[in-house]
Amino acid sequence: MTARLASRISLLSLSSPGSVCTAPLRRNYYVYKDPVYKHMPQSFNFKRKNYIDKFRRDRRHKIIKVELPDPDERAKLDAMTPDEMRAKMKEKGIQPTRPWQEKPFFISSTAGTFEAYVPPEGDGKLSAASRAGAKQKLQFLEKKGKSMIAIRKIRQFDEDFDTKDFAEKAQEIYIEAHKALADFNKVRLHQTVTERAYPVVTHQARSKTIRWQFLGSLEPPQVVHARCTDVLNKENVFAQVTVRFHTKQTLAVYDRFGRLQHGSEVVARDVLEYVVFENHIANSYGLWRIHDKIIPDWMPPRQPILKTYRVEETVEEASSADKESKEVELASKAGNQPIAATA
Repeated sequence: MTARLASRISLLSLSSPGSVCTAPLRRNYYVYKDPVYKHMPQSFNFKRKNYIDKFRRDRRHKIIKVELPDPDERAKLDAMTPDEMRAKMKEKGIQPTRPWQEKPFFISSTAGTFEAYVPPEGDGKLSAASRAGAKQKLQFLEKKGKSMIAIRKIRQFDEDFDTKDFAEKAQEIYIEAHKALADFNKVRLHQTVTERAYPVVTHQARSKTIRWQFLGSLEPPQVVHARCTDVLNKENVFAQVTVRFHTKQTLAVYDRFGRLQHGSEVVARDVLEYVVFENHIANSYGLWRIHDKIIPDWMPPRQPILKTYRVEETVEEASSADKESKEVELASKAGNQPIAATA
């Protein structure tokens, strides 16, 4: 039908030799391999995406490369050798699995005092010349056997250990620990106090002001007890030495409002204490630190700390009778005043 119509139109255009030639007919719809089809030329007038050259590099960096998971990764991991699997997990930043679950840990102090020293009753009050005092000295010599064995064990790790020199050194540690507690110096406290004693020493000490002063020793410090024990194995040895201190001190504790809770800065007191020092002697860098304090049953109880509270001020409302009495008083005062003369 289309071809027939085209042939007729061509005959009409060529019927008269003097007639004007008409332009070839063009179609606006697409026909396969039709030379008469009008092709629209491409237009390049629109703005390109990277119309500013300096933003091309920044736009290229906006692309995020995502590593998609491999569905066959599990099968590949099963086929890997242990070294290849370890390298693969290290590449991904995953800690490789271990055949054991234990983790190494370090024991720097024991959990308590083993074979604690039992102070004799009346110590510090009985003289050696009295009968009770002489009996105490005799009992101390009888119990000295185990302490000598422990001291001999300590000398296997520290050849220069001496009880008299250690008593003086222990007193210096004792004074330094109390000064660090008054200043709340955590670094110095950890150097003079074990991990077991640190929470006991610093309990409720943050919001308080402590004033402590060492005035002197009434009796020279004395090593009265020594014990050694091993933890987990025979080479891991801990030593504990109990030192007797009879000193004169002043202690004052103030609360956060500056009110005195305990003691006094002026009144000095005699203090008898049995302090346990511990050292991890198997460690070449071990330090002698305060570990515990022995309080015998016969010692009198200490003075309790006074708890202070903040009381809010309340204004009491005056009764009606008080109001009336105040009004009468004000009226009487006004009637007694002289009246100013008027012009």
